[in-house]
Amino acid sequence: MFNRLATLVFLKRSENIIITGASGVGKSFIAQALGHKSCFEGVKVMYSNTARLFAKLKLSKADGTYIRELQKLQKVNLLILDDFGLHAFDNSTREILMDIIDDRYSRESTIISSQIPVSVWYDIIGEGTIADAILDRIINSSHRIDLKGESLRRGILKNE
Repeated sequence: MFNRLATLVFLKRSENIIITGASGVGKSFIAQALGHKSCFEGVKVMYSNTARLFAKLKLSKADGTYIRELQKLQKVNLLILDDFGLHAFDNSTREILMDIIDDRYSRESTIISSQIPVSVWYDIIGEGTIADAILDRIINSSHRIDLKGESLRRGILKNE
C-alpha cells in the first residue's frame, strides 16, 4: 500500500488519506514523507497542526481575512492536517472544517493523521448534520491506514 501511495496517483484522483494509530507509531512521519515526495514532484503542499490551523482561521474570521485564507488552502494540491481531533470542536471550528473539506472535495487531496479512531470522529466533530456532511466527504474518498504497535520514540530512548 505504501509503495502504491508513494506513486502519488491519489493526488491525480483527488483522493484523501487517513492515517490513524497511537502516539509515536509513525503517522506524522508517513504524512510528511508523502508531502516531501509530492514537493519533489512539483506539487504544492501545506502541512499544519490541525489545532494551530483552526486557531489561525478563527483569527482570520475576526480580522476579515478568512476568505483569503480559505482561497490559499484551495490552491494547495495536498493539505496535511496533523493531530486531527485532539482538541474539542466548537461551532466555529466545525464551520471552518466544513469550509475546508467542502472546498477541497473532489478537487484536491488531504492527508489527515489522528490518534483518534475514525469511528469516534462523529462524536468529536459534534453537530450531527455537519459531522455527517464532513465525514461523508472525507471518508468516502480516502485510503485508510491504521497503524498498530508501540511508540517508535520509546525505541530511540532505549538505544541511547
